[in-house]
Amino acid sequence: MNGQPQSPIDSARLRRAFARAADGYDAVAHLQREVESRLLEQLAALEDRIPERALDLGAGPGRAARALRERWPKAQVLALDFALPMLQRVGAQKPWWKPGAQRLHAICADAAALPLVDGSCDLVFSSLCLQWAIDLPRTLRGLRRVMRPDGLLLFSTFGPDTLRELRDAFASAGAGNPVTPFAHIQQVGDALQEAGFRDPVLYREHFTLTYPDPRALMRELRALGAHNARTDRRRALMGKARMARVIESYESLRRDGTLPSTWEVIYAQAFAPPPGQPLRGDGSEIASVPLSAIPIRRRGG
Repeated sequence: MNGQPQSPIDSARLRRAFARAADGYDAVAHLQREVESRLLEQLAALEDRIPERALDLGAGPGRAARALRERWPKAQVLALDFALPMLQRVGAQKPWWKPGAQRLHAICADAAALPLVDGSCDLVFSSLCLQWAIDLPRTLRGLRRVMRPDGLLLFSTFGPDTLRELRDAFASAGAGNPVTPFAHIQQVGDALQEAGFRDPVLYREHFTLTYPDPRALMRELRALGAHNARTDRRRALMGKARMARVIESYESLRRDGTLPSTWEVIYAQAFAPPPGQPLRGDGSEIASVPLSAIPIRRRGG
């Protein structure tokens, strides 16, 4: 034993799941597109500044990366994802071109080990990727490393209310927990603070999607690549009797002919600090800012 705590997420299983989902992802990613569009609207925080280099972290098939390139044709846009088949979809899309526009650059890499030089990005954009981070504070420190001073970090991530109905149905049937442990909004704020980002603003929305039956939801999750990637997941196949109990429990929520599924989305915006500001935990002392001082807006969706 090496004494290190076990990671809550099996990143290799997650990578394989997203790789398998690449071809059909766009057809089922309705909520993902909506959240991405709302996050893109927040680029107004850059005002009139034009980034030299923008990173789309967890780019998937590259929809946001293409939107960034269209917004700033002269900027270098990097589309980074850890599932190669997803990035191959970036090149399969209809070409977009303007005279003098930069090409889109695809990079297959892990968000926790960015192959980028220090201070190279003016903008890091990431929609619904960081919920898969094994160590969110460490990942945010890595993002800060590659950002230029005053660069904008803009991301969305799932919160712990996501798929609560599915989680409760499995728990009531004694079938374990199929839902990844997502960070609370307070934990996201703490991680931004620890990484030294300035002027963080966070808010959250709750979306309720409806399905004809529990199996339709589970099929959609598989098509999205959102498999159960918990390291403590059940390894044995679930029997028909236990699955029937899961479905029976979920069916108790049926209203007007459909079943609800809650998705909590946390949005965060922050700026990279001036040069030389140390990180918490690196042996240096920095000013401590209580979470109550970080603006958090809560909005129902």
